Amino acid sequence: MAGPLPEAVRLSVVEAAAELIGALPADEVPVPLRRFARFERRKRAKLAGQHIAAVLEKDPDFRGRVAEPLREAQPELVEAVEGGRVPPAADPVRVAVVAYLLRPDGWTELVEAARAELERSATASEEEAAERRVAALKEELASARAARASEVDKLRAELRDTKAEVSELRRKLHDARTRYRAAQERAETLAAETDREMAAAREMSAAADKELRRLRSRAAQAEAAAEAAKRAAREGRNIDDMRLRLLLDALVDAAQGVRRELALPSTIARPADAVGALEPDRLAHRALPGRALSDSDPQLLDRLLTLPQVHLVVDGYNVTKTGYGELPLSDQRTRLLSGLGGLAAQTRAEVTCVFDGAELDAPVAISAPRGVRVLFSRPGQTADELIGELVRAEPDGRAVVVVSSDREVADAARRANARPCPSTLLLRRLGRS
Repeated sequence: MAGPLPEAVRLSVVEAAAELIGALPADEVPVPLRRFARFERRKRAKLAGQHIAAVLEKDPDFRGRVAEPLREAQPELVEAVEGGRVPPAADPVRVAVVAYLLRPDGWTELVEAARAELERSATASEEEAAERRVAALKEELASARAARASEVDKLRAELRDTKAEVSELRRKLHDARTRYRAAQERAETLAAETDREMAAAREMSAAADKELRRLRSRAAQAEAAAEAAKRAAREGRNIDDMRLRLLLDALVDAAQGVRRELALPSTIARPADAVGALEPDRLAHRALPGRALSDSDPQLLDRLLTLPQVHLVVDGYNVTKTGYGELPLSDQRTRLLSGLGGLAAQTRAEVTCVFDGAELDAPVAISAPRGVRVLFSRPGQTADELIGELVRAEPDGRAVVVVSSDREVADAARRANARPCPSTLLLRRLGRS
């Protein structure tokens, strides 16, 4: 044989062998093809095609086994090929497949004849396809010529319309230029009139500005006089009156608290009330909250916050550096003020938080929670001194609690009749909140 099998013949032979491999018992399948026996038929023919072709070429027994189904399906064709009498109308591919598998005398000539017939069929098909392409191109050319003629006629009509439109546009352009010159003359006239009116408006505006400055000066003088009068009125108030009013409110709240604690009746006393005796479920005396508690008692701060009109003064940085000194100063202030806001809302106590102004590199904007007063010490003043001023500003008799673990601050608070409280108790109280 002059060359390899034609592709169509090779594919037919491989597909016949792949069909047989799936039907044979596993021990009868050639060893190189056993791993493909479990594949689906089409996958066997596609993936094992080269292996099947190699085994067919080398193993005559396997070729005979593959030819048996063909012998049963097409006995006349097989007999004719073995006898060397090929029917003229037989399919050359089928003849070549049978000849290749059976290998009768002259089988190579049958394969070559099939190859020549396939090549002639391919050439004839190509010629027919070429003739069809030529005919199609001729039709496309005729259609393109007709379309071109139609397009030329259309373009000529559009050219005539365009020329007419250009003429119309030239006429409109002339009219527009005429109107533009007239409008330009009117605009120049209006511009001159506008310039005169603007000059008059500037003169009026200058006069109005002068009058406005005079009125503003008089208003500023009036505001300064009013502010001076308000300042004088505020300074004229007596600080002792403010202290007396605050103390009176504290006394009223304390009296109401004592009345509730002792369950005093709201009516006047009766003669029988003067007889000395003890009534059931009533204590003869109850101590003031926090008076008998030590500074380290966990209940000290809770009892002090129950006092009427109590003022809680907090040494800010002493508390924050005791509880969370590893944070930046801004975070320390934010965390403490947030907790004090919740405490003020729960107890309704007056809360003042004092920070040392020397700790600041620059002014800071702090949004104090509702019910919490935030103060920084002035330049040259410490936070301890500012706390002392706050305590001394309160009237005698008002409950003032100073929260600080600084010994000097606590001693100064006691000397000023205020109750000191360690920072750890406040931290514990805020942790519960």
